[in-house]
Amino acid sequence: QVQLVESGGGLVQPGGSLRLSCAASGRISSIYGMGWYRQCPGKQRELVGGINSGGSTNYGGFVKGRFSISGDNAKNTVYLQMNSLKPEDTAVYYCYIVGPGGYVYWGQGTQVTVSS
Repeated sequence: QVQLVESGGGLVQPGGSLRLSCAASGRISSIYGMGWYRQCPGKQRELVGGINSGGSTNYGGFVKGRFSISGDNAKNTVYLQMNSLKPEDTAVYYCYIVGPGGYVYWGQGTQVTVSS
């Protein structure tokens, strides 16, 4: 059974950076996409961004060049580099991987808090 394990969350000051990682505990034979969602307090879950099998990326409108997603299919791992963090980026961040048949694997979520 495949599980996604996230790491890298925590407390950071405004303007700081964090790098989140998400690795699958088992092998996924084919990966069609990877990425991240987030859920800010009191709000619905929203797309942070994703990367497809061809390496193309897309991001939510709030990112504005501050975040970058990359993936390593061989390691079944997806990364989220976050720079210039703002208090409004405080959220639980969830990774996902799209596998065969469009099945979506989800991480358990990692808390990111941006505060001075």
